Amino acid sequence: MNQVQKFLDLAQSEVGYVEGPLDNQTKYQRANQAWCGAFVNWCAKQAGVKIPNCVYTPSGATAFMDKKAWTLAEQADPKPGDIVFFDFVVDALDRIGHVGIVITNNGDGTVTTIEGNTSSDKKGSQANGGEVCQKIRAYKKKNRSKLKPSLPVFVVGFGRPQFKEITNG
Repeated sequence: MNQVQKFLDLAQSEVGYVEGPLDNQTKYQRANQAWCGAFVNWCAKQAGVKIPNCVYTPSGATAFMDKKAWTLAEQADPKPGDIVFFDFVVDALDRIGHVGIVITNNGDGTVTTIEGNTSSDKKGSQANGGEVCQKIRAYKKKNRSKLKPSLPVFVVGFGRPQFKEITNG
């Protein structure tokens, strides 16, 4: 199994995890704070993938930019294992405020992601929802199909980790 697949399988196995009993209390971190970045870091560490620290999401994005491993959403061709950064303009933050892991590029301007500390439905907080969920997120303005309406774009960009092959023995 290669490292990217191990990373994806690990993230997928966490879908359904719910924080608690206290708000923001998880196995992914010691401090009780927003934990989307801690989830991404935890998955990477468990899979042996070296990524920038994403606990403070703006710093994680900047670190990918500094490594020349960053692509803005509209120019991106996301790959499984990419780290996806969001700005949910409906919240009080005017900056990157959420992060997840790309599972699939759906080929229609959307990606399937696994995200920690999000909500399983549209009504809950997307950036602090308390669950590990699989989501479909748009990264291009023209996304989806004529039969399905376009989704709003909250993706700012993607960081690409450097994966290595795992050898047995």
